[in-house]
Amino acid sequence: MSVITEDNFVFQASGAFKREDLFPIREVARLTGVNPVTLRAWERRYGLIQPTRTESGHRLYSLGDIEKVRSILAWIERGVAVSKVGKILAKTESVQPVSALISSDLVSADYAQWQQQVADAVGNFDDIELDRIYGQIFSTYTVPVIFQDILMPLWRQLLQRQQTFGQASEWVFFDGFLRSRIIQRLLLKREGTSRRVLVSAIAGQCRELELLVTALYLSKAEVGVRVLTVGLPFNELPLVCQKVQPLALVLVSNHAPVPELPKRLGKLAMSLDCPLMLAGDASDLAEDCLAGSSIGCLGNEGTLMRQRLRQLLTGTLDT
Repeated sequence: MSVITEDNFVFQASGAFKREDLFPIREVARLTGVNPVTLRAWERRYGLIQPTRTESGHRLYSLGDIEKVRSILAWIERGVAVSKVGKILAKTESVQPVSALISSDLVSADYAQWQQQVADAVGNFDDIELDRIYGQIFSTYTVPVIFQDILMPLWRQLLQRQQTFGQASEWVFFDGFLRSRIIQRLLLKREGTSRRVLVSAIAGQCRELELLVTALYLSKAEVGVRVLTVGLPFNELPLVCQKVQPLALVLVSNHAPVPELPKRLGKLAMSLDCPLMLAGDASDLAEDCLAGSSIGCLGNEGTLMRQRLRQLLTGTLDT
């Protein structure tokens, strides 16, 4: 096992990183693909990352810092300006699950252990083992924790690494597995429900799995949920709603909202006989510009989505 030393800083370079390991800026650049100049700019201009320093002033980054760099990259890829990413990260970090009452290090280690088991099964394309682990996770955690803290972070990592040989196939395998399991759960909850909430993606702003996960969160509000196929034309949504007569229409977007989105949503809301709601990352980003409108913002966190949907349907939450 080789050891890299920089002043008083030592870390193991075996590939088996620990939560307490620290990394110099060149290593962070290699792991994330973000060059050192950009990393320094994110720190100085926007305060997005706060690395520790050696006595001689060299920056040292934790695994948490590296995860934050990857989160920043993911938001930028969704069209969010880097100057606005800090506000989004702060809001995301402020939503703490009940498990946060325990030691956060223990919780993170537990999540990482499950992720590693899932990653191993995915890497071996072992659907039987993956199904077994998936069942164990569902018997241990709530749906929001399962997807927000364990499965979807791994799904996004594989998505971002598709240029690496073999990992595109791993992502396709994992994505297909998760979609099939969520569809099964949604079909089981469909029985005995007449009027349902329609859930639809805004074209080009949400992948099918993200749409299905959102529908699964909303189904926990004890309402029927029906997912519309990705790619359904935006201007035909009023026609679909006229025929289906849903309790509400929920649009899902995980991209930065374009300037004309509020106007488009307002026009759509006027043509519907049911409430219109927005969910996903765009919901948080567009909340201010939709304030005072008839459009309900459900947020991008599972438990919050469920609570707000209930309140909006019963008229106990202002839009």
